[in-house]
Amino acid sequence: MRIALLGDTHFPRRGSALPHACLAECRAADLIIHTGDLADMACLAHLTAIGPPVVAINGNADDDAVKAALPATAEVGLSGGRRLGLVHNGGPEKGRLERLRRRFPDCTAVAFGHSHIPLCATARDGFMIINPGSATDRRRQPHHSMVVIDVAGDGALAVRFLNLDDDGSDLPVELIRNVQ
Repeated sequence: MRIALLGDTHFPRRGSALPHACLAECRAADLIIHTGDLADMACLAHLTAIGPPVVAINGNADDDAVKAALPATAEVGLSGGRRLGLVHNGGPEKGRLERLRRRFPDCTAVAFGHSHIPLCATARDGFMIINPGSATDRRRQPHHSMVVIDVAGDGALAVRFLNLDDDGSDLPVELIRNVQ
């Protein structure tokens, strides 16, 4: 299974279309996941029209229609009995990994947004938290970004960060916050 993970698109303030490399990855995915702050229902319609199923949650900057249509959190079943939790705001950096583990005790990994900062942190036992950054609103980050997650049959996750300013090449590892 291949997952296209994105968040914090903030339509229409930050545009009305995803970058070409992001669209290509979404079309090639088996599932599109959005970690909130779509901003309006047009963004949800845009994602849904791409083709693969969409799982999305709402975020703090979403309008009332999005907040009414989407839950604040969700869990997605993966291969091998594993689960991916979704929440928009992962909270303060200090203690985030353990806090999200407690909030989603049945999940192997948790994806979140809000900060627009690409992040992957893994505990010793393999529990992981992931922030894809933003495909459309990089704020102070050097690149627009998203994540592609390949899920193996046993549920193992291979996470790849993409630099959407460079036609979807891998984001240099030094630009991904790795907090233990």
